[in-house]
This record gives sequence, structure tokens and C-alpha cells, in this order.
Amino acid sequence: MYGGFGFLSQFYRDLRAQKLRTVLTLFGITWGTVAVVLLLAFGVGLYRRSLATMHGMGERIVILWAQKTTKPYKGMGIGRPIRLRDEDAWLIKREVPEVEAVAPEYSRWNVKLKRGRKATNVRISGVYPAFEELRNLFPQQGGRFINPLDIRHRRRVIFLGDEVKENLFGEEEAVGKTVTLNGIPFTVIGVLRKKVQTSSYYGKDSRAGFIPASTFRSTFGHRYINNLIFRPKPGLSKEAIDKVYRVLGTRHRFDPEDRDALMVWDTTGIDKFLFYFFFGLNLLLGIGGACTLAVGGIGVANIMYVVIRERTGEIGIKMAVGAKPRHILSQFMLETMLVVATGGALGFGISWAAVEAASLLPDKVKDAVGTPVISPPVALATVLVLGAVGFLAGYFPAKRAASMDPVQALALGKFGI
Repeated sequence: MYGGFGFLSQFYRDLRAQKLRTVLTLFGITWGTVAVVLLLAFGVGLYRRSLATMHGMGERIVILWAQKTTKPYKGMGIGRPIRLRDEDAWLIKREVPEVEAVAPEYSRWNVKLKRGRKATNVRISGVYPAFEELRNLFPQQGGRFINPLDIRHRRRVIFLGDEVKENLFGEEEAVGKTVTLNGIPFTVIGVLRKKVQTSSYYGKDSRAGFIPASTFRSTFGHRYINNLIFRPKPGLSKEAIDKVYRVLGTRHRFDPEDRDALMVWDTTGIDKFLFYFFFGLNLLLGIGGACTLAVGGIGVANIMYVVIRERTGEIGIKMAVGAKPRHILSQFMLETMLVVATGGALGFGISWAAVEAASLLPDKVKDAVGTPVISPPVALATVLVLGAVGFLAGYFPAKRAASMDPVQALALGKFGI
């Protein structure tokens, strides 16, 4: 009586009898699904693009500069400059367990870099191998970054930003070639892999050159570093910064509570801001898409009321021969979910095609708005919204059908009411 696929064929005939209403209902569910998926997909894509541009400078890093004291400390007055050396970085690494990596940095601006007749003025940074990972300075294929042997032997080697390489070499291979830095020959060991970088503290890495710190000191005679960079362990940024103040305060004799003695830029704060900002944005976009999908759900509910009215006699017969209210309820709930699932599947297909098409947009457009992504959370959120819409659209009509009196239903069905 109740099993098999008989109810599906009956439901199909009911939908065909209401072709226009069925098409409009499916369109509402499909369009609502597209709205939810694409709005969330673009939100996720924009969030990932924003993170990528921010992490072009480095991920979860803290940049620290020495300043002047603003509080008296153990008989010493204010305004005393703090000077940092390489040893301060190694001290932090040893004494602050909350820090997982650290690297000092020397910098000099407007250094003439020349190859043949081509020349350009760039910023040159003297760095250590750990700088590569901390600052996302990864080389293009065929090259490398500075290594410990370069530091130990004070090698005259240079790692070029990709824009600097283009200015000096054009399309020609640069690795293994020689450039002169203020007239001193340096061998190119690597070229920066192209990256998106909107945040920086001295300028874009693509427009800079990087040499071993030991070579930098011997070339330019610098005794003090310009800044140091460290990466706190996840979730321990504040604790790491507080301990760094205490360690450096003891070494350089300034009050650890004198926060102006050191200038600190904690980029993990931006990560938190972006997370909460885009969480709110995606929530807003999801609500907007869900409202559009809810309109389609109202259409589903209306067509189910029509179907139930036209099948009143059938419902009465089934209940008269022993069908329980839960059987009637489950039947019409299932039929409603079929409509919603069909519209949802169409919506997912259209959304997937739109996302694939968006991936073919010019890089300039994708750099601005990101590339939409149908990530697992987006798919799960859409399925949950579809499930909620399907349940609400089907429950109330199905409950009405299940609560009918068999005698009354037979009578109404007989007279076509």
C-alpha cells in the first residue's frame, strides 16, 4: 500500500498538473541556493585574498624597533636611546620560550645596484636564513635564499626582489649572474617568487635586495640592527611580547613597563580583526541569501498545500485502511524534500559553474576581490539552510494532511473539495 515508488509517480503527476507553479517554485529554490552559495563563496574568497595580501609580509610575526626611554630607571634619566644588536635576537630566542623563531635585520636605503648599463636604487637588507620563512621570502625555481654558509664566510651573494630582477635583467635568467652593489660585485643566488603584498614596514620586498647579515656589516660598517622580527607561538603573542620587554629591559637597563622604549607591531592583531570582520560579513551575506531561499520555501509550502487539497480523497482512503498519521506526515515531508533537493542540486550546479568562470577572470580583478571558493563550510552551511527551508516548508502542510479525519477526508475527496 505504502512502499515502493508509487508515491513518487503520484507526486510527479501532481507536479505536472501544476506546471507553472512547479517551475516557479523550483526557480525560487534554485535562485535562493545560488544566492547563498555565491554570496558565501565570494565572502570566503575575499577573506582568503585579504589574508594572503597581509601575509605577504609574513604570517603571525611581530616587528620590533628600538626607541628612546620615556621613564627614569635606576638613576638613569629619560630620552636615552636603545641600540639593539644581533645578540639581542639570540637572547630572545634563548630566554623567551613563547617565541618559536627570531631574526635581526639591517637595512640601508638608496643603494645603487647595477648590471652593465642598467642601474637602480634599492633598499638592501642584511638578514639571516630564518628571515626567509618569517617574511615569506621564497625563491623562484632554480634559486635559493641565504644559508648559514653565506653568513659564516661573509659571501658576496644577493637575493633579488622580482621587480628588481626585471629592472636589471628583464626576461634573462638572473641566478648565477653578477651585479655590483655600490661598485662591489655580488652573485645573484635567487629571485623572489612573485607574491601579493599590501602591508610592509620598509617597502615591498619585490623592490629590495637581501644579502647575508655578516656581509652587510663588513660592507656598510653597521654595528646596530634596524629592527628584529620574531614569531610567537600560536595564541601566546601577548605573553611573548611582555617577556621580550623584560628580557631586553634587563639587558639594556630600561623599565620593562616603559612601552615607548621599544616600538612593537604585532601583526597577529590584524589577523584577529580580519577573522571577526569577515565572520560578520559572511554571516550578513548568509542571512541575505537565506532570506532569498526562504521566499522559495514559501513557494514550496504553497504548492504542497495545493497537492494535499487535491489528494484529500487519497489521504482519506489510506487512513481508512490503516495508514497512521506518521505515515502521511512522512510521505508529504519526503515529497517536499524532493522538491527542495532538486532545486538545491540545480542551484549548486549553477553556482559551481559561476565559481569556475570567476577563476578565469584577469589577475587584476582577482587581486581586488579574490577568487570565490565553495569550501566545505560553505557547502555545509548551504545544505543546512536548504534542510531547514525544506523541513519548515513541508512540515506544516504535512501536519495538516496527517491530522485530517478519515471520514471527512473521504467526503471532501468524493466531492472534489
